[in-house]
Amino acid sequence: MSTINDVSRLAGVSKATVSRVLSGSRGVKEASRQAVLKAVDELNYRPNVIAQSLLSQSTGCIGVICAQDNINQSTGYLFALEKQLSQHQKHLLLRFANTKSEVMNALDELSCGLCDDILIIGARFPLNIDQENVILVDCMEAADNVNSIQFDHAFAAETAGNFLASQGRRQIALIYPHGSGFADQVLLGYKHALEKNFLPFNRNLVFMEATSSSVALQELLNNASTLNFNALLVADEQEAQRVIPQLQAFNKSVPGDIMVFSLAGSLHLPGIPTIPAIEYSMDAMAARIVSWLNEKTQMLDSWVLRGDLIIPEMRKR
Repeated sequence: MSTINDVSRLAGVSKATVSRVLSGSRGVKEASRQAVLKAVDELNYRPNVIAQSLLSQSTGCIGVICAQDNINQSTGYLFALEKQLSQHQKHLLLRFANTKSEVMNALDELSCGLCDDILIIGARFPLNIDQENVILVDCMEAADNVNSIQFDHAFAAETAGNFLASQGRRQIALIYPHGSGFADQVLLGYKHALEKNFLPFNRNLVFMEATSSSVALQELLNNASTLNFNALLVADEQEAQRVIPQLQAFNKSVPGDIMVFSLAGSLHLPGIPTIPAIEYSMDAMAARIVSWLNEKTQMLDSWVLRGDLIIPEMRKR
């Protein structure tokens, strides 16, 4: 296994210069930097991470606390983050947490010298965190003094409603179970879409307090006054996966009789039709986070990420 001494000899520079190049420090001549990088590549040199952290007082690790149940979204987050972080010689340390107390315990653990910075993803409960090295991603009620990346849920709902109306779907139901988070924003976007398309607001088509999408859909299907609904907005692809078989059990074809629309992520599962959806660029989100972690010249503050409308016909099958 190659050592820093081997790199130093091959590059013709001191060990201190090699260390400065590998740590990204300034003040190194370009010729020396290129010689070090060439030697590292030729020798397939891998720095001792522990030794580097002792010298730089930096762990090179970024803690990630996933506080959401949607495994598909979690996988998307983690894949994009790992790809971006690895390009900058940073490592991901993962924790899962389903409650506020679990999140705070994980935060305390990761803050005790294990990580330089920490991301909390998808918390659907207020956290009241004021640490400068913490970034909240798609979390509820981010404090004013905490860095956060928020998804534009109102824009997503409005975009969805406009699309459904353009497809001739004028009886649009909305199921957004209690606990999904951002219900006020989603309802606002939904109402804006109805107003823009001159559609009346029918309270019987909106379910925001139900404990689950299945319970809400059952009530919707059993209500004689709402049987004519021909479109359905749901929180994400996980909820869509639950309601589509339920609709089919009631002899409602998707998307023929009822067009289902996911407000976060689309379905790609055998036996379940691909549906229109709002998708958020995990790569854009991850790049923004890594840029802030590397620069830290200014606070990220609150950055809003808008999703893209994905229509089934646009995808390659």
